[in-house]
Formats: sequence, C-alpha cells, structure tokens
Amino acid sequence: MIDDTYSLLLDCGKQTQRDLTMNNLTEFEQYVIEQKGTERPFSGEFVDHDAQGVYLCKKCHAPLYKSEYKFNAHCGWPAFDDEIKGAVKHTLDADGHRTEITCAQCGGHLGHVFEGEHLTDNNIRHCVNSVSMIFKGIDELSASNLATPSFEKATFGAGCFWCVEAIFAQLNGVQSVKSGYCGGDAKDANYDAVCSGKTGHAEVVHIEFDPTVIQYDTLLSVLFESHDPTTLNQQGNDKGPQYRSAIFAHNSDQIDTANRFINALTEQQVWSRPIVTEISAFDTFYPAESYHDEYFAKHGQQPYCQLVVKPKFDKVMSKFADKRKR
Repeated sequence: MIDDTYSLLLDCGKQTQRDLTMNNLTEFEQYVIEQKGTERPFSGEFVDHDAQGVYLCKKCHAPLYKSEYKFNAHCGWPAFDDEIKGAVKHTLDADGHRTEITCAQCGGHLGHVFEGEHLTDNNIRHCVNSVSMIFKGIDELSASNLATPSFEKATFGAGCFWCVEAIFAQLNGVQSVKSGYCGGDAKDANYDAVCSGKTGHAEVVHIEFDPTVIQYDTLLSVLFESHDPTTLNQQGNDKGPQYRSAIFAHNSDQIDTANRFINALTEQQVWSRPIVTEISAFDTFYPAESYHDEYFAKHGQQPYCQLVVKPKFDKVMSKFADKRKR
C-alpha cells in the first residue's frame, strides 16, 4: 500500500509545477528558500518528525524525500540519507567547502549535503531546513493523488525565454511556465554558461498544460506565431545556438504532431525560407535562475522589454485573444 502510494505521488509529483505561482511564501520562508538563509537549529517542525509519507518542496510541492530516508543525526535539522531520484540538485558553494542542495524543479534552497560522516550505511546526510518543506502523510497522499488531474508537459525553444514565457503564461489551460535550459551536452546549465554557446543548451520554456482545456496543436500554433522558425541559431539580434528554434518532445505523439504541423506549414509556404526548427526527444530540463521568472511582468518598462518583448507579446496575444485567461 505504501509503495503504491509513493508511485502515485511520483507520477503526479512530476506535474506539481502547476503550483509554483500559487504557493505564497512568508518573509522568513523567502529568506531561507529564495535568499539561501538558514533556520535556527532545533527550531524546525520536522526535526523530530517520524510519520510515514513524503516531504515536498514548500515552494512548488515537488516530492523531495520519502520518510524512510529520514534519520536522526542530532544536528538540529531534518536529515535524510537519500533523495527521490532527480528531485534534488547539488551545487558546490562559491567557497568550495560545502555543497548546497536545491529543489531541482523550482531552485528553492533546501540546505546542504555532507558525505563521509558514516552516520548511516549510505554515508550521506542531506541537512534540510524544515521551513523549505511540507509533509504529506500516506492517507493525504492517497486522497490528493486520486483527485489530481492529468496534466501534460511541453518544452519549446524560440529565442529569448523572457518573451516566450510571458506569452504562454497567458493561455487558458496552461498551468505553469518556467524558463530554463534544455538540449545541451553538458550535465548542468546556468545562464552564463549557456550564453557562451559552449554547453549546447537552448533557452526554453517548460510548460505544464491541461489537454482538456488547451491542446498541444494549439501550443504549437502559438509557438510558431511567437518566433521566426527559419533563422538558424538566431532570433532577431539575439544570435547563438541558445536561441535556436526547438521542440523537445515528451512522447512519440508529440513528435508525430510536431512533424505534421511543420509539414503543413511548409506546404502552405507560410515562410519563404525553409523551417529549421529542431525536433528532438526531451531529456533534462534545468530551471533558469530565479531572477528570470516572470521577467516581462516584473520588468516590462526596461528597454529590451519595450523594444523587443512587448511588440511580439502584443501581436501574439491579439491573434490568440480567445485563448487568454480571463
């Protein structure tokens, strides 16, 4: 029963990014989760917590740790000797002495990870701030997962993600949009590295949508209205492989749909030049740094936003006015 519930959670947990914009944080939670602060030892609610269930990211509700991974390290913070696969990102601190752990989905700060202490057989300790997590017990997980709608994902590259994120975030049926990086050879990605063109990643938007409200074909229509798919590694004055036109398909149906869509555009001769949009299987999505989130909404008066983002945003929104959220 417990294993079945965990499986349900993990299946649905991959969809929890829809909550990213819904989870408001208190001032102290922002200090820890977004500004990488630390709560006082022995002050958190999960220090001595031992119920069965799963610990999730407070900011985006992504599953992080099963309760069976938790142990008492007598350190003043919740300790875990394993993580749910792919849920936690490890990054060496700038001073090179410690390794920070963050939520792989939203980038929220969790704490630090330590190895070589021989406290458990796994010989690793995730030292996590209680305030960075929420907990769901077995009964609650079973009830919530049975009621969870079936959302799908789409990942597109169409130039600078500031503009593309702003457009897709306005569509009815789109639950969340996150800027980030995809399609590279390197095993990690950040803005400076991707902008160098050496990692092979594209700037993308990672979309979660309700297919009963908005279909994948409609997302493709918006995508191709939002950028020029005939310019290789370039959108306007933004040049480099990170700005390439790309579709990262999450399943074979998306690959087939994207190919049919591009073939139809080619037959209609919508553009005089050939479409160079890359279609490839989705692999790993690396969330962009938090200062990129909702960039146009927060910095719409900046020159780049006024000169580049806003005209494109207004054009697309005018054409798809009937698809906008009310």
